[in-house]
Amino acid sequence: MSDFRWGPATGVGSMPGGDAREAAKTVTGSFEGPEQGIPYLAELPARGPGADMIGRTAGLLVDLYARVEPSGWRVGDRPGRDTRRAKAWLGEDLDALEEFTQGYEGPLKVQAVGPWTLAAALELRNGEAALSDPGACRDLAGSLAEGLRAHLADVRRRVPGAQVVLQLDEPSLIAVLRGQVKTASEYRTHRAVDRQVVESTLRDVLAVRGDGPCVVHSCAPDVPFALLRRAGADAVSFDFALLTERDDEVIGEAVEGGTKLFAGVVPGVDGRLSDPAGSVMGVRSLWRRLGLNPGSLAESVVVTPSCGLAGASPAYAREVLAHCVRAARSLADNPE
Repeated sequence: MSDFRWGPATGVGSMPGGDAREAAKTVTGSFEGPEQGIPYLAELPARGPGADMIGRTAGLLVDLYARVEPSGWRVGDRPGRDTRRAKAWLGEDLDALEEFTQGYEGPLKVQAVGPWTLAAALELRNGEAALSDPGACRDLAGSLAEGLRAHLADVRRRVPGAQVVLQLDEPSLIAVLRGQVKTASEYRTHRAVDRQVVESTLRDVLAVRGDGPCVVHSCAPDVPFALLRRAGADAVSFDFALLTERDDEVIGEAVEGGTKLFAGVVPGVDGRLSDPAGSVMGVRSLWRRLGLNPGSLAESVVVTPSCGLAGASPAYAREVLAHCVRAARSLADNPE
């Protein structure tokens, strides 16, 4: 991905409210390409089931269907109202994005839930998570890969000048690796999944991006940087505030290996923002601790909010995205 121009800033995925055109207008207006940042296909979970993270990705699955139960999303026999709603909202979001990216050329990011977070959240017919059944996990990952391949092709058709970036959201990945996902009874937890199985499944799903770049996002502590890099992630997106000095070595190895860091440094919920230079002060400190060349900061780091913006007010969400651009500019102009 050495010839790919990432852009200095972007958002994680979700936006407040339920107006697809307003969200697309905000995102494309905030990030206008490689100089400003990476626009993305906004997610609007406030609309309800089917626009939420799990439901939206369930709507992408091929030959697997899901419906909403009181306990969450559950695999069903045929496409029902919930699947149709998820597909309709995704179509609405894509139409809005297409409208505001006429003639656009540059990076464009789309997000979906990764195979392991999906397996931890999606219930089988018996009420247990798909994670409880290795065969179900394989089927789910295969269905997701097929659905993502078609989704990426649709985005490329709608925005022919785009270099499409695939982001997989994996907030439950650490819980899956550590055996911390609770069973339906909540008295026990599902067995930890072998790291090699986790890695190979992620590699298979990430492969659908073709020759485009991919990002894996996790807003949980202890992001497994090395595993994600081996699985093929070109970039890792994380909440910078959750890093500890224990992470220094793997982050240093990632940067030296060419992995891009999507550093979530701007709070995603309403509050007072610091000055842009202050927002990236921790990133500069990390670079000094690692003994890395300050000149590589702007090339290695993409500035983002700490997580999605679904819980923010629309005004604050706009302010945060603009702030990310200014903070990234501060890194580039004054790396030390």
